[in-house]
Parts: sequence; C-alpha cells; structure tokens
Amino acid sequence: MAADLSGSIESAASWRAALATLAILSVSYGAPLIVVVGLVPIQTSLGTDRSVPALAGALVWMGTGLGGVVMGRVAERIGMRACVAFGAVMIAAGLVVSAHGGVTGLYLGHGVLIGLLGNGAIYPPLVTYVSRWFDRKRGTAIALISSGQYIAGVVWPFLFARTIARFGWRAVMAGYGGLTLVVLLPLALVFLAPPPAPLAAGSAMAGRRRARVMGMRPGTVQLLLCLAGFCCCVPMAIPSAHLVAYCSGLGIGAGTGAAMLSVLLAAAFLSRQAWGLFADRHGGLATVAAGSAAQAAAIAAFLLTTNEAGLFAVSAAFGLGFAGIIPGYVLAVRDLFPSAEAAWRVPLVLFTAMGGMAFGSWFAGALFDHFGFYAPAFGAGVLFNLANLSVVGFLLTRQGRAGGRAAVALAA
Repeated sequence: MAADLSGSIESAASWRAALATLAILSVSYGAPLIVVVGLVPIQTSLGTDRSVPALAGALVWMGTGLGGVVMGRVAERIGMRACVAFGAVMIAAGLVVSAHGGVTGLYLGHGVLIGLLGNGAIYPPLVTYVSRWFDRKRGTAIALISSGQYIAGVVWPFLFARTIARFGWRAVMAGYGGLTLVVLLPLALVFLAPPPAPLAAGSAMAGRRRARVMGMRPGTVQLLLCLAGFCCCVPMAIPSAHLVAYCSGLGIGAGTGAAMLSVLLAAAFLSRQAWGLFADRHGGLATVAAGSAAQAAAIAAFLLTTNEAGLFAVSAAFGLGFAGIIPGYVLAVRDLFPSAEAAWRVPLVLFTAMGGMAFGSWFAGALFDHFGFYAPAFGAGVLFNLANLSVVGFLLTRQGRAGGRAAVALAA
C-alpha cells in the first residue's frame, strides 16, 4: 500500500487495523483475568496455597512475553491473520485444560497454551504490526490498541465474579474458551490486512542510527530497556493480580473487589489515550519516566489506606499512572531502532516486561503466604519502581546529551 500525498503511510486502513486489534485484545486479555477474579475459589477448590493460582496467572505473562519473541518472527512469514487465528485456538484449548486438569492442568493451560502459544501469538506481534501502519500518530495508535487490556479489565471481572459465583470457575473458563473462538477468528481473518511498506526516507534514516544509539551500543540500550521494563512491571502486577484477594482479606466482598479492579482498569483505559498524545509529543522514554513516577506514588498509597472508599481512589490513581508505561517502551524501541528490527526488539522488551509482571504476581502471592498480609508485597513494589526510575532516568540523560550533540553538529 502506498503512502498518501502528505508523505505519510497512515490512512483509513491504518485505523481499521488498529480498531480490529483493539477488539481482539479486549477478548484475548479476558482469559487470564478468570484466575485473578477466581483466585480464592480456585485456591479453595484445589486445596492449595494462594501462590499456586497466582503463579498460573504469572505464567501467562511469562509465556506471552517468551512466545512473542518467537511468534513475532513467525508472523513476518505467515502473516498476522494466521498468527492470531492460531493464538485464538490455543487460548481456547488452554482454558479447557485449565478447567479440568488440576494444578498441573492449570499451569500447563495458562503458561503454555494461553500464554506461550496463545497471547504470545497475539499481543506482541500485533503491537509491532500496528506500529507499522503509523508514522505520525504511532504513540496514539499503540496506546489505543494496548487499551484492549483495560477494556477487558473493565468488562470481564464484573461478569466473571457473578458467573463464577453461580456456575463455578471451571464452567466459566470452558465457556470463555468458546467465546474466544467465536469472536477472534472472524476479526483476524477479515480485518488484519498486511501493513504498508515503510517510506524509503524513513528506512534510510533508521539505518543511519543503527551503529550507535544515544552514544551507546544498540545491545546495551536494548538491555537497559529490558531491565527497566522488568522493574516497572513487578509493581504493576501486584494490584492487577491481587486486588480482589487483597479486598477479601480486608473483609471487602469479592464483587466489590472486582468492581475496584474494573475502576483501576477503566482509569487506565481513559488515561492511556492521553498518554498516547503525550508520547507523540515527547517521545517514548519521557512517557515511561512520567508514567513510572505516577505509578510509584500510587503503589506506595496502597500502604496508607485499607478502607473501601480509599482503595477505590487509590485504584483509580494507580490506573491513571501506569497506563502509559508499556506503550512508551514500544514507542521508544521504534524511535531508537530501525523498523526492520522491530519484529524482535519490541517482543524482547515486552518479554522482559511481562517477566516482571509474572514475577510480581507470583512474588506478591509468596509474600502473602509467608507474612499473612499484603503490606510487604506493596513495599517491595515501591522498591522495584524506584529501580526502574533510576534506569529510565539514566537513559533520558543519555538521550538528552545525544540530542544536544546532534543539534550542534547540524548547526555546524
């Protein structure tokens, strides 16, 4: 597909691809939320510690990130339609296996089928795919599609809480597997057309930046981005995975806890659109830094309140803060590296970020099992967030120096 007369690759087809991706992710991200909402009944049914179902949820994040590194390259060969269709079938199979296989089935279904082969074939490749449809409003587009996670978080927890209470968590998992197939397969086959080729000028410029990135080797910058992603996603996972269970421990009902999670993710959805505009204006790294600072303040606030109204407010603040972080990383990779490398660099950053989500989800459950309450988990989240800010701050400093040197050279 050729660029339009304004010299941009963006078109109405770009936004159709983005909206279809948003719909796909709104459904695919519902699958791992069943174990979040049903954490306590799953624990009770299987007769395990809290960390066991929490680890199943963590394995989804780890599997998604790892699968994305592989499936990003696979999607380059077979196309996004086939890649997403395969992922949808794997998610459905994973939910059925998880529902009927005990602890082993829960781990296999979530880690391998829903995560590695399911969402791993859907989320990371789709982020790269949509980024190739845009050159001017890339931050806005990535923020939009990444909001599928939050649409899922607003819609599904409320429904899961009530259907689990009525039908049980096993029936809900199996039923949602069927829904995944019915929705995702038509969307993938009809709307995921191949993206346009990048403009020649943009490709050449990307090639010239390849030797050094912000005065450092590209591998060093990639490593630092991955480290920052891991550290920021550890605290990101704690409320996302344990808020319902945390409320239950405080005597707040599971339905209210699920509503609180929905408020958190609704706030994230609304603010993510603003973060997208911020990213288009200020760049990916600045977006990560601002979002991470806001997240640090919110995760610390969970240590300061235990009443229902206060937790609703803190949950909303947490959603407002962390919503811009992951799209910021994706945009930073696209800003700093050539487009041809996006198929593996973007999934690699997402893999380490999701590794942080996985570790944070499991670690919070393990800390709860040891101490019997969640305050140590939230405290650990603050420390990881501060580590993230130190790495991102260093990268921003290097970016500023590199930009300054480029401006001096251009003026000369």
